[in-house]
Amino acid sequence: MRFSALGDVAMIVPVVYSVAMKYPSVRITVLSRPFARAFFDHLAPNVDFMSADVKKDYKGLLGLNRLYRRLVAKQFTAVADLHSVLRSDFLRMRFNLGRFNVQHIKKNRRMRRKLIASEKKKELRPLPTPFDNYTDVFCRLGYPIDKIQFHSIFQELPEIPENLGLSKDSSQQWIGVAPFAAHQGKVYPIELMTKVLRQLTEQYPKSRIFLFGRGRQEEEQFSLWIKEMPQCFLVSQYLNSMDEELKLMSHIDVMLSMDSANMHLSSLTATPVVSVWGATHPMAGFMGYGQSTDNVVQLDLPCRPCSIYGQKSCKYGDYHCLYNITPETIVNKITKVLTKNN
Repeated sequence: MRFSALGDVAMIVPVVYSVAMKYPSVRITVLSRPFARAFFDHLAPNVDFMSADVKKDYKGLLGLNRLYRRLVAKQFTAVADLHSVLRSDFLRMRFNLGRFNVQHIKKNRRMRRKLIASEKKKELRPLPTPFDNYTDVFCRLGYPIDKIQFHSIFQELPEIPENLGLSKDSSQQWIGVAPFAAHQGKVYPIELMTKVLRQLTEQYPKSRIFLFGRGRQEEEQFSLWIKEMPQCFLVSQYLNSMDEELKLMSHIDVMLSMDSANMHLSSLTATPVVSVWGATHPMAGFMGYGQSTDNVVQLDLPCRPCSIYGQKSCKYGDYHCLYNITPETIVNKITKVLTKNN
């Protein structure tokens, strides 16, 4: 069970795949919000997906009880709560009362508090990753795995989505850019990102730059970039589904992303990511699966990290952890990845 945001659900994929491969006779059903179906529909022969909109169709206690009855009818023999919030806690309680084999994720809250404490009390040590925590849940259920073995949700490189109307030339660089995130403390300033895009289009005049993000704010900004830089493409204008976006990501040479969902989506397609970090920090464990720390862009500041998820306002009011990152630093990271690919 994992009902949370896009990136969080994406992070369970490598672990579920590894468990499914080690225990091919075990049937695994992933219970999540409807958007996550694209992650699991073709993941492994013994993995199924069950959607549940807990904010709409199964809202409140009555809705959760109705969902529990639906789950019990499936006759599961074990339950892994990979979320551990009020909704999944309630379902877990019902399963426990029914004497099911149930385990839940441990979130290491004490370690998290030390990581984001004030400068004098801060303990800057790597936390267990969500991948470690998910693996631990399956181990306690009786399904240990020696190592996470996952490369991509696609067993073979998929076709480029037809709706895009593009084919890839070997001399072209395909660069993905996902410049937005849920919180200001995770978003590289737009005026600086504009400079990044200008430098990329000048350095790689044959490149195609795919802009990922949906919403009014995103599309208004993207339209300005597209007018100025013809190499830019608004992905949401051409692609309508998560599956199509993942297929496109698998053809991209490098993704530039914040600490956001698109970092994790790109990781599911084995696409290298240059990730920009401000209020948050990779030491909290939320790096994309298989991503290299060499491709991380961040500043070593005594106040970082100030938040696990980036929702806190900057106590200095200027977000210097992001504003002091130069566009050249980001472009140089992207250049190194593209050079390595070639």
